[in-house]
Amino acid sequence: MSAEQNPQYGVLREVTPFASVVLAENPGVMTLEGTNTWVLRAPGSPTCAIVDPGPLDRAHLDRVAACGPVDAVLLTHGHPDHSEGARTFGDLVNAPVHAVTQSLGTAPLTGDEVIEAGGLEIRVLATPGHTDDSVSFQVHDAILTGDTILGRGTTVLDGKLGDYLATLKTLAALPRGTTVLPGHGPELPDVVAVAQAYLKHREDRLAQVRAAAERLGGAPTARQVVELVYADVDRSLWPAAEWSVRAQLEYLGIA
Repeated sequence: MSAEQNPQYGVLREVTPFASVVLAENPGVMTLEGTNTWVLRAPGSPTCAIVDPGPLDRAHLDRVAACGPVDAVLLTHGHPDHSEGARTFGDLVNAPVHAVTQSLGTAPLTGDEVIEAGGLEIRVLATPGHTDDSVSFQVHDAILTGDTILGRGTTVLDGKLGDYLATLKTLAALPRGTTVLPGHGPELPDVVAVAQAYLKHREDRLAQVRAAAERLGGAPTARQVVELVYADVDRSLWPAAEWSVRAQLEYLGIA
């Protein structure tokens, strides 16, 4: 049985020689089985880096802290299921919290910088689109994508579609065989294949949104478009779909 079918909460699972994951117990429509908190450590290193401590769940934070000592805490973006526990966790392990959004962390985070932590060089890639503050972290032959690319399904847009399309092209230009270590869901073997599939999905959805807007006429709301384009999708997902449709209408100049 796969990990996504039988999630193991609170268990440190090794994925690569330098990356292990602890699954937070916050499953949901938007979080799949829960938030992946990543522990990055070079073989033999006494310290580690933590990516996305997750929700403010003290039991989860304590389990992750036990993987320390921790050199640095890194946030892929500011959504609470990734960042809510970050400041508490940073205080718990006495480590700086690196975030693009200043209010979330204690240390700034910018694209193209390299952070040395856990015996590793962690390259920061600006990957906006899911949110304006989304970043990914490249380590050896893997990339931690937060919610920019998920382990299953596609993500919603709480940012700008133009930014997201540019981000997907950036990820599609990485070396083939680069492992995806996502914020939710299982790891994936090749970021290039996934990014290309995401681009195709976005192109198809954009065409559907354009056609729906023309059919509705005027300046339709995101909800009206969702009711047409996502008619065959579970209605519990419609609120999230509205985020993406709103970004697409803005991209098309219809919003």
